[in-house]
Amino acid sequence: MILAVLFANSEGNILVERFNGVPAEERLHWRSFLVKLGADNLKGVKNEELLVASHRSVYIVYTVLGDVSVYVVGKDEYDELALAEVIFVITSAVKDVCGKLPTERLFLDKYGRICLTLDEIIWKETVTFCVIANEHPFAFSSMDTAANVLPHPFS
Repeated sequence: MILAVLFANSEGNILVERFNGVPAEERLHWRSFLVKLGADNLKGVKNEELLVASHRSVYIVYTVLGDVSVYVVGKDEYDELALAEVIFVITSAVKDVCGKLPTERLFLDKYGRICLTLDEIIWKETVTFCVIANEHPFAFSSMDTAANVLPHPFS
């Protein structure tokens, strides 16, 4: 199970986060832990060079992509090898959306499209809303927001 995907800038500010099955009271812990992990280990790392960590029986694979750090957290069948494949797909998709390695500015300019792409890759339930989003230029990418803003596809 993929527990989290986070993108952060070089100062440690989170740009995008998606949690799956992580209780709200644990999310702050994970945010802090991942940002500290990146601050300690990502200095001088080459683009797309993968780093691996383990914490509380979960695996973390993380890397640098331009000015942005990418973290993927998983457990059970998503061990470090599976997460390495997941992070490769995510980084490739972000590069495709941005057209090159993203700067923080470019990442934020393409924020909506990156969120939709990330949701399509990681959480299949969102695909329904992404298809509908093509008709709505201001559609949101998270399930909660999209469910509240977009019309239901069968109504």
